[in-house]
Amino acid sequence: MADMSTIVAFSVAPLGTGESVAPAVARAVRVVRESGLPNETSAMFTSVEGEWDEVMDVVKRAVQAAGEGASRVSLTLKADVREGVTDGLRSKVEAVERELGDA
Repeated sequence: MADMSTIVAFSVAPLGTGESVAPAVARAVRVVRESGLPNETSAMFTSVEGEWDEVMDVVKRAVQAAGEGASRVSLTLKADVREGVTDGLRSKVEAVERELGDA
């Protein structure tokens, strides 16, 4: 799977560190943004796109960053792994927008 195009949407949060997880999430998002890989952050998930190994390495480092000071971390992850797809973060949304424009 090393050369497969991968989009991962994930959510990570420390457990047992208080009500607000914003500082921990910010640490995780910083790791993603500094990776240089295409990415997007929404209210519920951060998506990152690249080759399998590089994407999974970013997720691992983001989990470690979010978990600083916590003994437990929750991770939710969904992945789309395909051959021959580039710029999937944008092209998938554009395909849906084209469909909506025809409605």
